[in-house]
Amino acid sequence: MTPAPIDESIVDVAAPIKDTLGLPEPTLARLQKAGIDLSNGYPYRPSRPLFLDDVYKIRGTEWKHDDAGARADKSKSALLSAATKVTDLTTHIGTEIEGLQLKDLTDQQKDELALLIAERSVVFFRNQDLSPQQQLALGKYYGVVEVHPQVPQVPGQLGVSVIWPALQATERKADFRHPGGASRWHTDLVHELQPAGITHLHNDTVPPNGGDTLWASGYSAYEKLSPDFRKIIDGKYAVYRSAHPYLERENPEAGPKYIERVHPLVRVHPATGWKALWVNRAMTDRIVGLDKPESDVILNYLYDVYEKNNDIQVRFKWTPGTSALWDNRITIHSASWDYGGRYPRHGTRVTTLGEKPYFDPAAPTRRQALGLLDENELPLDGPA
Repeated sequence: MTPAPIDESIVDVAAPIKDTLGLPEPTLARLQKAGIDLSNGYPYRPSRPLFLDDVYKIRGTEWKHDDAGARADKSKSALLSAATKVTDLTTHIGTEIEGLQLKDLTDQQKDELALLIAERSVVFFRNQDLSPQQQLALGKYYGVVEVHPQVPQVPGQLGVSVIWPALQATERKADFRHPGGASRWHTDLVHELQPAGITHLHNDTVPPNGGDTLWASGYSAYEKLSPDFRKIIDGKYAVYRSAHPYLERENPEAGPKYIERVHPLVRVHPATGWKALWVNRAMTDRIVGLDKPESDVILNYLYDVYEKNNDIQVRFKWTPGTSALWDNRITIHSASWDYGGRYPRHGTRVTTLGEKPYFDPAAPTRRQALGLLDENELPLDGPA
């Protein structure tokens, strides 16, 4: 089943934001080369919905997600043999591919890229000649592209979100003590009925120093837990909420409320079949069935495991024209605002939604599947 069509009266009737900031030169050149109409200003922002029920309707019906990585050749030979260089940036997460243009990938290579992302969590491509239209087409190949009801878009290209910290700063002031941008550890769109799968961020303009992005591996975060602790959270569900609040139509005086959906704390990736911890400090609200103090203790520990083990993280330094493609089902990420907004930074983002999260108790961990277990990772036998 395909998702219900988006109600354009909710998200597609709005005036664009007039360009008063001044587009960075590389951004302007990229958009003009792509034939993007800038005559009415940049970017375009869909009208923001006010009410909870309107947002729940946007993608309120489940559909079948056909995961590209699950149908890929496990050897990934078509993709890897075409590259001039493939470098794993750390042991557990992050790979950089050189010598390929994303716009030129064959369908087989696109499938194999999806599998590589599922295995390595995030994959990087520098020096990409990529228009917003081509970025959107790749996202649509991977599935249903999310059109965000709150985030500015490239004009004429719904689903290509604009990531422009200088624009954000006009709405929410940022400084050293209160960094701007996406500077908290998070995962995108966890409140969706079928949350984000692959996100593709292409940065056409980056600061000369700073502005790195960090990712952490959900596979490895789960593997950091003792086998007995895993039993506590396996099969448990949590409430995940939206980044933006809305009003209840029937009771607006009650104040803003978040979109909330229930998903498993530990999920399985459909392409690899491996378990991953799926929590994030910004948008995981509580564990179902536990009192708040109990839930807070467990969640705060899980956040710390994810965020404080730097051996399961990768920190990437951007260069202009770089694309990063990561899998939100198995990662959290955070952008460093250490450049303090002193230099321009601009990118476009396309996110493909995945399957409804699920847990399988028989699924292995990544280290189990790859035969990497240490002795202390094996479960201890209980008393007879």
